[in-house]
Amino acid sequence: MSRLAIAEYALLSDCRSAALVSRAGSVDWLCFPRFDGPSVFARLLDDDAGHFLIRPSGEFTVTRRYVDQTMALETTFRTPTGAATLVDAMALGQDERGHHLGAGSPGALLRHLRCDDGQVEVEVTYAPRPEYGLIHPLLAGVDGAVVSRGGADALALSSPVPLQIDGSTATTRRTLRAGTTIAFALHHAKRWEPAPRIWSQEEIAARLDDTIRAWRSWSRLHQAYEGPWRELVHHSGRVLQALTYQPTGAIVAAPTTSLPESVGGERNWDYRYTWVRDASLTMEALWVAACPDEALCFFDFLATAAPTQLQRGRNLQIMFGVGGEHDLTERELPHLRGWRGSRPVRVGNGAWDQRQLDVYGELLGAAQRLVEQMGELDPVTRRFLVAAADTAAVRWTEQDQGIWELRGEPRHFLYSKLMCWVALDRAIALADLLGAADRVVAWTATRQEIRAAILERGWSQSAGAFTQAFGSDDLDASNLMMAITGFLPGDDPRMQAAI
Repeated sequence: MSRLAIAEYALLSDCRSAALVSRAGSVDWLCFPRFDGPSVFARLLDDDAGHFLIRPSGEFTVTRRYVDQTMALETTFRTPTGAATLVDAMALGQDERGHHLGAGSPGALLRHLRCDDGQVEVEVTYAPRPEYGLIHPLLAGVDGAVVSRGGADALALSSPVPLQIDGSTATTRRTLRAGTTIAFALHHAKRWEPAPRIWSQEEIAARLDDTIRAWRSWSRLHQAYEGPWRELVHHSGRVLQALTYQPTGAIVAAPTTSLPESVGGERNWDYRYTWVRDASLTMEALWVAACPDEALCFFDFLATAAPTQLQRGRNLQIMFGVGGEHDLTERELPHLRGWRGSRPVRVGNGAWDQRQLDVYGELLGAAQRLVEQMGELDPVTRRFLVAAADTAAVRWTEQDQGIWELRGEPRHFLYSKLMCWVALDRAIALADLLGAADRVVAWTATRQEIRAAILERGWSQSAGAFTQAFGSDDLDASNLMMAITGFLPGDDPRMQAAI
């Protein structure tokens, strides 16, 4: 089973999918062609589910960093005989610059190894296992590459050296001397599509350089923050951008599935989807840097993914596939042992059809925060946001599963009521932009009703604090949002008691 700590991994992205690379130079997670696609490498969840390793063959120490202003990972190996630097990235579109990172991504993993000093013997192991490790593909050596077929996937690993093939695994060992390089590119296609590309060493190096320039162009355009922890704030922004699916503007909650809340536990969910809540908060987190194109793309995604749900009197679905898919039915993969034995491994997410009333507040909160940058809204987006506010006004009295997506009986969660209050509060502020001035009186009255209910029923005398649900004595950190959203000032005695 996989035993590496999650902190041992670094993230790569082409704004369509993602890879995780360990400190030892092993790609232990990669899905093609989307974040939520079946994995090609999944050793993160099972030792036999595929990986792609490049590292020194003997003892070594490691330092690593991201190349300045990019999501290209630079890993430096030092051995008793020399030093080598491995640069990993997922290729962005050729000459891609500025706003739309990932628009032309070719679906390729790039790995470039350079010997900097002395000599270093390196080992390469390429073990693709498509469909979450179910398939051990047929590998074959061709001029300049190893190609594989199995199931619906066709893969081509461009390689400067022949690899020895043993079943579904290809390996080699090579000694590099100072100044020499080897580079690999892994391409993916479906079996019925044109065969994956085979790239020369020069083309791989050129595309890696171009990808680095693309990330830097995005960073320079978007990242104006100056203040404490500047570099960490900027890098966090790039990570959030890396979790964006460029074709639609959807933002995934995470690039992985089934990493457990606790080792050996069963709360192992698939987070490769876009939650209305999470994506809204991400847009707010990026509000300093977010440009109108990104913000409008995100709201257009939601307005398109759920065009008639609210008009038909239904709840806004809390999450969608990155392409706008609604049905995210959950299933288990019993052949995978899970991270550190944490079973079951799941794909899909059964929370997709839960009622979570807080989403309206996060959605309208993000819209209000970004309104100056978004400017004019198109009619579809205006109608969608108005419908979200109207739905919050009607449904705030209902029970739901809450922010923690509890799978028991629904309850009157305080945080859900609070965010319905936020939805109406922000909609009132946006009324002119939304063309909804005629609704302000009704929205204001309902906002007051929600406030009165929270102050009366959300406070527990025995707990001496606001609690998780009406009638409960359980504390809940989500209630700290009462101060952050402006429902109560932070120095209010009741807020102080809850804190």
